[in-house]
Amino acid sequence: MLPARPDGTVGSAGADEVGLEHLPTGGGTGPNASFAVVLVDDHRIVREGTRQLLEHDPLIRVVGEASTGEEAVRLALDLKPSVMLVDVQLKGMNGIDVIRTVARIAPQVRCVVLSAYDDYVYITEAFEAGACGYLLKTVSAAELVSAVRAAAAGATVTDERISKRLMERWRSKRPLVEHLTPRETDALRLLVKGSSNREIAQALGVGLRTVEGYVSNVFAKCGVRSRTEAVLFALSHNLATVPTAETDEY
Repeated sequence: MLPARPDGTVGSAGADEVGLEHLPTGGGTGPNASFAVVLVDDHRIVREGTRQLLEHDPLIRVVGEASTGEEAVRLALDLKPSVMLVDVQLKGMNGIDVIRTVARIAPQVRCVVLSAYDDYVYITEAFEAGACGYLLKTVSAAELVSAVRAAAAGATVTDERISKRLMERWRSKRPLVEHLTPRETDALRLLVKGSSNREIAQALGVGLRTVEGYVSNVFAKCGVRSRTEAVLFALSHNLATVPTAETDEY
């Protein structure tokens, strides 16, 4: 049985206007704090199905839906959810432009693409625009919930098919990675989890300048220029795994 919805009206862009000021937004802190999600897809049946899957998890509150890019941007500003699931193909403003705009005006909102397309151009454009994840609509319910929870916790998420797609591309374009030291590998794995340099320093018990050196070495050895590229490289080369959240079987 699905858990009861939280009190208050749930926003759905494209439907009748609702009192947005009464909606729960964002999320609390701690491993058991609930968090808000907005769904962005131009097909109502997809939004409804995704909502049902996500709301099996008592920590996830779907607080809004949008069918167009413009509506999605408005909900990002009004609701300030922790995670926004965005389709690439939308009416009006496309999903990549939505992610780029949200990253600029509401950077606390973590955008994850949920798409039917595994085209490499879409994947790279999404991450370059500011997405923290890319999932295909073929993922299972448990994988979707796990990925959304991981994204809310600060991780970069992809599914198996996207990881393989990235691996094929990287192998054809990049030289083999130079050997990383154990500490550089630890730093890279923490980058995948979404940790800041300060958080990495605390986790490894070293100074901030030392971590900056680790990260710089990782960039050089992996042939990447940003934290996002480093995370994608790590995932595609099995140097790290996306953290998963425990979920019930559906």
